[in-house]
Amino acid sequence: MNTVLGRRSRMLAATTATAGLLLVAGCSSDDDGGGASKTAAGGVELVKGGQLTVCTHLPYPPFQSEIDGKVQGFDVSLVDLAAKNLGVKQEILDTPFENFKTGAFLNADQCDLGAAGMTITEERKKNVDFSDPYFAATQAVLVDKKSGITSFAGLKGKKVGAQAQTTGEDYAKGKDLDPISFESSDAVLNGLRTGQVEAVIIDYPVVQGWLKTPANADAFKVVDNLNTGEQYGFTVKKGNTKLLAALNKVITDAKADGTYKKLYEKWIGPYDESAAAPSAS
Repeated sequence: MNTVLGRRSRMLAATTATAGLLLVAGCSSDDDGGGASKTAAGGVELVKGGQLTVCTHLPYPPFQSEIDGKVQGFDVSLVDLAAKNLGVKQEILDTPFENFKTGAFLNADQCDLGAAGMTITEERKKNVDFSDPYFAATQAVLVDKKSGITSFAGLKGKKVGAQAQTTGEDYAKGKDLDPISFESSDAVLNGLRTGQVEAVIIDYPVVQGWLKTPANADAFKVVDNLNTGEQYGFTVKKGNTKLLAALNKVITDAKADGTYKKLYEKWIGPYDESAAAPSAS
């Protein structure tokens, strides 16, 4: 999903205030683990006892978003498996996205790992360590059916939206487009819905979930799929080999025992085996 911070100020419609870290209800117990050991199963050291503290950037459905007062999604479910294996609960912090590029929240021991539908890139590897890839993503060109746009080539001269700091925005700029930047995926899609833009370039899994709503499917459609070779990974502080191994084991086991497929169908849609990126670093 996300890459380098954009240099422009045309930021529209932020949907989440993230000036500081915001504690969000996780998917497990409400106990704060204040007196618990900071060493979990397998000798994994945690920043806070009794819990696996996870940084994300909300909202980014279907990977993580707040549903019925609780953060849920595909990423959340996979990390819950890791937390269970470690004998702790998962707690989620909403944090500004620029922290994911620099690993600032990991280096400051605010979080144990980052989970935000994040694309593995060589630039990011300089600051954080990635898990094995757990998802292979493509970018979609989503348009208003009334726009007359029928492919990526038709975007020239049109108002195109993309999420700031993402590979979708970078792809558009690399193809000589001048995308309007939005703070979150929800804001991008709302920009399309309200006519601020005529088309958006955004991760296809996000579009899959959005088009499940009949009103959206009636008014908007995907006219192109851009295979950018992206793979998502979870991030940990550089050198945190034990937590990295625990995450990689969960990814491998979930794909082998059918759990991955079940979670994919629950959160994303009909299972696409090609989306299950090979578990190799």
